Amino acid sequence: MIPLDAWVKRFLGQSHMKAKIVIVNDKMQRGYRYALTEPAGRNFAPGFTPQLTPKEMLALGVFGGKYMTDCRKEFPKSWFAHAKLSPDRRDDSLNYFRKHASQSLAAWEQKGWINNAHDPRGWFQWYCRYYLGRRLPGIDGEPGEDDRQIKRWKAMARHIAQIKSHCRPGDLSCRPGQRQALLHWAYDSRKF
Repeated sequence: MIPLDAWVKRFLGQSHMKAKIVIVNDKMQRGYRYALTEPAGRNFAPGFTPQLTPKEMLALGVFGGKYMTDCRKEFPKSWFAHAKLSPDRRDDSLNYFRKHASQSLAAWEQKGWINNAHDPRGWFQWYCRYYLGRRLPGIDGEPGEDDRQIKRWKAMARHIAQIKSHCRPGDLSCRPGQRQALLHWAYDSRKF
């Protein structure tokens, strides 16, 4: 892992924006620091075009409301104004499609989907931080964490194709679990 100071120095040389340092202290990370090197919600990688912001996802209902209940200080208060959260346990009735559509954190870790050094909560935590302006590119031609997560996001498009080929347009009762999973990945599955 590259020290934060090296990342900041690298990005400040490429950007006119002064980096803001975020320090995280929650149940899963203590003293984790990262730099915001891009404006919030802008300058995404080519081809990375999420249809929903983190704020919209939280308001729609994702992850049974259990995601990010202990880390509100890290993110804008406005993200949580209408968020459907369940601080004690997962409650799938809070999900937009009322379906359980995610695997356990242990399963994600077992499959190598979690980068514990940066985002121990997985893809959505990465997306929230990326949306705020954190970038974790590769070095010396090697893919970085941003590349890895964007590749995973793009792979979810196969579910869109399945919905479109099996469901009538606008029929939200068709494949609700698959639609919920797509919401977890910032695809607006209400529109297929």
